[in-house]
Amino acid sequence: MTPSDVLKTLPAAIRWQDDKLTLLDQTRLPHEIVFEVQETPEQVWQSILELKVRGAPAIGVAAAYGLCVAMQPFIGAGVGDFVDALADQAAYLNSSRPTAVNLGWALRRMQRVAGEEDFDNSQSLYERLVAEAQAIHQEDIALCEGMGRHGESLIKPGMGVLTHCNAGALATTGLGTATAPMYLAHGNGVPFKVFADETRPLLQGARLTAWELAEAGIDVTLITDNMAAHMMATGQIDLVITGTDRVAANGDVANKIGTLGVAVLANYFKIPFYVACPASTIDFEAMDGSQIPIEEREAKEVSHFSTAQVALDNTQIRNPAFDITPNKLVSGLITEQGIVRAPYLENLQKQYQS
Repeated sequence: MTPSDVLKTLPAAIRWQDDKLTLLDQTRLPHEIVFEVQETPEQVWQSILELKVRGAPAIGVAAAYGLCVAMQPFIGAGVGDFVDALADQAAYLNSSRPTAVNLGWALRRMQRVAGEEDFDNSQSLYERLVAEAQAIHQEDIALCEGMGRHGESLIKPGMGVLTHCNAGALATTGLGTATAPMYLAHGNGVPFKVFADETRPLLQGARLTAWELAEAGIDVTLITDNMAAHMMATGQIDLVITGTDRVAANGDVANKIGTLGVAVLANYFKIPFYVACPASTIDFEAMDGSQIPIEEREAKEVSHFSTAQVALDNTQIRNPAFDITPNKLVSGLITEQGIVRAPYLENLQKQYQS
């Protein structure tokens, strides 16, 4: 199965056609496949917040196109007014979620377009913004294939591979980050089994990862988060690959809540723990994980299981959406340029010094 074959098995998370942005509503998967045209910046902001589009790379692409949507009402304004509005709209979209670094990265890249050349009118500047968003989109597809090529050799015949949350094709516009090596290994005939953590409280592993891997013909088994230790202890897990929403300069990793627990378990059972990440997810301004903001989401995600309330109304609840895995628990970072290993501060800077 080639990369293009894999992508044909799944609905595209993000589409841009005829100056319209369409997002797959991932909150309704796997039972319903529903696409929504994004008509205003407020709608894009809400779609990012509500996880209708999610996954760090996909959020970056959606934000780039979302900024184009936001600027459509300003076509025809003077270039100076257009640029001022561009800054305001980018700041607004960037406020939707705090942890995934790709969001701000994509929006800053889009804003830089305005200063790269002199524009005669706002229409030409808008067209240049669309071209930049499309470039970010195409680069994401290529980055996923690069991570797949470099991580594929980690998956050996007969292995059990554990993944947490969804770092798959639905979280990107390509083969995914953590799943890219799986798709390529599967396409080359390597027999292996994937165990997907359900990933409470929003069940991205159950609703998204298990579904998309099965759609691609990969042998996948869904487990609850608290089964991971048992699966490792009984020798059913040989490798862990997760994605990440932000990597600090020293190699500390922010990913969906529960990833730290998986990493601790993998370390105890001496199972390699790898994290797949494109260059856009590395934040060299955050020197370590303590400088990565952790999103706290609404209590209802914990007090309810789908539509069923499982906790009393007066129950005190915490709902951090991410946790930080320290670099010492990470066997390697699977990037589009190769696998980066410790010492991360030195080797990440060397690989991405530009």
